[in-house]
Amino acid sequence: MYFTGLIRHRPCLRLVPVAILSAINLGVLTAQAPVEVEQRIRHIQDAILPAVLIQGKPQVSTKLSDRMEALHVPGVSIAVIHNGEIEWASGFGVTRVGGPAVTPDTLFQAASISKPVTAMAVLHLVGSGKLDLDADVNQYLKAWKVPTNKFTETRKVTLRELLTHTAGMTVHGFPGYASGSALPTLVQVLNGEKPGNTPAIFVDTIPGTDWRYSGGGFVVTQVLLQDVTGKAFPALMHDVILGPMGMSRSTYEQPLPQNRLAEAAMPYQQDGQPVPGGPHVYPEMAPAGLWTTPSDLARFAIEVQKALAGKSNGVLSIAMAREMLKPGKNQWGLGIGTGAAESIRTSRMAGPTKAFSVTLWRITLATVRSS
Repeated sequence: MYFTGLIRHRPCLRLVPVAILSAINLGVLTAQAPVEVEQRIRHIQDAILPAVLIQGKPQVSTKLSDRMEALHVPGVSIAVIHNGEIEWASGFGVTRVGGPAVTPDTLFQAASISKPVTAMAVLHLVGSGKLDLDADVNQYLKAWKVPTNKFTETRKVTLRELLTHTAGMTVHGFPGYASGSALPTLVQVLNGEKPGNTPAIFVDTIPGTDWRYSGGGFVVTQVLLQDVTGKAFPALMHDVILGPMGMSRSTYEQPLPQNRLAEAAMPYQQDGQPVPGGPHVYPEMAPAGLWTTPSDLARFAIEVQKALAGKSNGVLSIAMAREMLKPGKNQWGLGIGTGAAESIRTSRMAGPTKAFSVTLWRITLATVRSS
């Protein structure tokens, strides 16, 4: 069984449980769900277990509404995959204070889950022969080049290293820009120039030798993809990934178009005050710019599973799917964290943007034979 796409929209007012009840009454749950599925949904609502269970101690569960209230989370959206299909998807709570209920179609900022979706686009182009994972990225870059220094003279930066956070690139993440603020170009972001709000992105260790999380490396990837394809990044991602995989609600457009804002959950500070102007804008689209739903993220996870089984719709080959999930340094694949044990295999990606938090889990339970 796979669980994918818990998206939390945080903090706002103290959530009133009636908001959840009204959401259910309004038909947010999948229509005519089988009894056993309704029971599973009810279990999520009524019996959430703590993160750590201690053997021999009684298990104390809590209601979803109680956890949302305690954490000041006004809206949650969940999708669950079972046997390779989306079994159920539901929204809980509200999109904004006094606003409508969260539904399975409500858009949330996906934060760092933008990265594995970007990585899939890279792998699609690798599979079609347009890119080489192990070539010097400067042979593809046109608008900007990775600055040469003593570290890059020792070893050149590759796409494989950018996607696995081993390129030695600086800048961990990006805070985004308040609505209405001046936005930097990608070259200004890369060079650390105003009106950008993050330092310059460059290599400060020998590529391939260490693991260090770097959103900066994905900005380099964004520029490279645009240079190679000649397309704006949102259009490229729609044509290559989002459209073919049926992620019809999702977009990398930044800012979110005005005519789609009503579809989105609004952000709030931890003190319950709304973020001035609404969602932050991320010109750093590849590492942080995706707007999506849990159901669309589930479609992404299902596509990876199909590709591994040789049943992809053409987005990702079986070879590229294996490359994506092959554990490297720090158990990191191409754009996504991986884990492995004898009885359970996982892949995970998580991260916050301004007032949003998102987690994507893929968990595979395997049968273990005892001798």
